Amino acid sequence: MTADTPLGGRLEDDDYPAYTMGRAAEMLGTTPGFLRAIGEARLITPLRSEGGHRRYSRYQLRVAARARELVDKGTPIEAACRIVILEDQLEEAQRINAEYRRAANDPSDSSSSSSS
Repeated sequence: MTADTPLGGRLEDDDYPAYTMGRAAEMLGTTPGFLRAIGEARLITPLRSEGGHRRYSRYQLRVAARARELVDKGTPIEAACRIVILEDQLEEAQRINAEYRRAANDPSDSSSSSSS
C-alpha cells in the first residue's frame, strides 16, 4: 500500500468510521447495548457499512467515553447524553466567541471590516 492511497488519509481522520460496534465496545470497556442506547438518545449516529453494520469514528468514541464516565458515576443515560451535548455546544460557543474577540482586537483583519 502506498502513501497516496485513499486509506492513508482516512487513518488520520477523526471522523472516519473505522471501528465496528464490537471493537468500539471493547475499546470503551462497555457493551454493544450501551452504544445502541446512546445512539437511540441521539448522542452519536454511527454510519452503516454496506452490510448494515454500525461503524464508529474516533470522535464518536471520545463522545461515547465521556457519556460512559457520567453513567458510571450514576447519571441516567439520557441525562448523560444531554450533558455531553450541552458540553459540546458550550465548547463550540466559546470557540466562536474567541474568534470574534480576536477579530475585534485585530484591526489589520480586513474580513472584519465592511466597505460602504
